[in-house]
Amino acid sequence: MRRELDYHDPIAVTRDIFWTGFYDEVTKFHCNPYILIDDQDVVLFDPGSIPDFPEIMRKVIDVIQPHEITYVVAHHQDPDVCGNLAVTEDVIDRSELKIVAHGNTVRLINHLGLTSEFYHVDKHDHKLTLKSGRQLEFMYTPYLHSPGAMVTYDVKTKTLFSSDIFGGVSAEWALFADDWDYLKGMKAFHQVYMPSNAILKPALEKMQSRWEIDRILPQHGCVLEGEHINIAFDFLKQLPCGVDLDES
Repeated sequence: MRRELDYHDPIAVTRDIFWTGFYDEVTKFHCNPYILIDDQDVVLFDPGSIPDFPEIMRKVIDVIQPHEITYVVAHHQDPDVCGNLAVTEDVIDRSELKIVAHGNTVRLINHLGLTSEFYHVDKHDHKLTLKSGRQLEFMYTPYLHSPGAMVTYDVKTKTLFSSDIFGGVSAEWALFADDWDYLKGMKAFHQVYMPSNAILKPALEKMQSRWEIDRILPQHGCVLEGEHINIAFDFLKQLPCGVDLDES
């Protein structure tokens, strides 16, 4: 049964993780920033694009005051992921703010004119420990679909912030994968934006072997929980994409 949700408001995914995204009924390309609230730290994941900024920041403000945000995670450099990062940084207005990214992404988003300190995950054992002791773990996923791409795993809630992996694009959309054909949108997105199954499949297998995952929060598409997690993993591990389609 599909959940009745008001996409004009932030939506709680867990008690301390909120969707603050933009339901784009025109382009059918729905972007999903998330906020994680923890004791003395607040983490904003993939703040989004410039056109979406007003609605995204309004939802953020409904959940938390911007100056309380201590970290912004940029899983890769695409404009739909962090095109509004400089504006977001200005609104947060916090001298201790850190931008969390892989070094190969930092090299590119540095051209946005940011003033905050970068936290290079590849220089910190691919981990970030918050003040409470809560740990975020990062996995480098190069060329999925960027040379600096990564994903984040919140150890406390067993939540995978998967960036573009598990993303989808479709006319039909709901935030949670319930009773609709979300795999169709996932197929369309991955076959266009992921380079090949030879690169995608090993990354998926690495995630499964490394982490116990209770939910997946992609930057596009829908949140995956319960049985939908293994369904999505199995589906993507056998999906030809990118150059696979050119070769066939």
